[in-house]
Amino acid sequence: MPLAGIGSRFIAVLIDTLIWGAGLLILWLVLWILLPNVVAFSAQSAQWAVALYVFLLFVFNWGYFTLFEAFGNGRTPGKRVARIRVIQRSGRAIGLFESMARNFIRYVDQFPGCYIVGIIVMFLTDQHQRLGDLAAGTLVIRDRVQEAPVWSDAAARTFTAHVPRFETPAKEPHAAFSLPDNGIAKLSAKDLAVLEGFFARRLDMPLSTRAALAQRIADAIQAKSGLERPAGASVETFLEITSRQLRDVARMQ
Repeated sequence: MPLAGIGSRFIAVLIDTLIWGAGLLILWLVLWILLPNVVAFSAQSAQWAVALYVFLLFVFNWGYFTLFEAFGNGRTPGKRVARIRVIQRSGRAIGLFESMARNFIRYVDQFPGCYIVGIIVMFLTDQHQRLGDLAAGTLVIRDRVQEAPVWSDAAARTFTAHVPRFETPAKEPHAAFSLPDNGIAKLSAKDLAVLEGFFARRLDMPLSTRAALAQRIADAIQAKSGLERPAGASVETFLEITSRQLRDVARMQ
């Protein structure tokens, strides 16, 4: 997967900091309006109000990044604009635990300011990981841009040509096969996540790596489910059949 560089990550942090700063300003204004009334009530209440403000400041700073990344498919608003996201090193989506870990270490990466420690560590690691990424086992990658559909070779290529003719798309290879339902039933949602992770990444892999990984996944699927690859189906076609039927089972449940 294409790793996110320093520039795109800086843009994401800058946008997130502006949003976070606006929220912090609102929080400070609320405290500024309420504090005189609290002080008039009692001095101890004012101390509690200040302590609550400091606590909310920590929760807002830590929770902003943690919750957006955990429940936003690894993206904060800034990361969406910069077209980057956080994933696990295995290629799976980031969860709440990984998000909590990487963002708790964020305070160390920010030391002594402007993410100096984080930037230095990113330059020293092969996969541009800051300390939070190393602790949580995560990576920051660039989102793949969807390519525009390519017209058929039979389509017109000049301004004076007639209306282009589109060829009927060939039937998907996996649509011609099916697997026993009792074997599919032995697989789980985790197996489906592994399959979909492979499909999302395979176009970025060298052909030899792609073939070896597909074979390893197919061997694991067959060992767990007892399924056999249909005659005439390639390894990847077998995986596509399994994914399609497993997705249908999950949808019915």
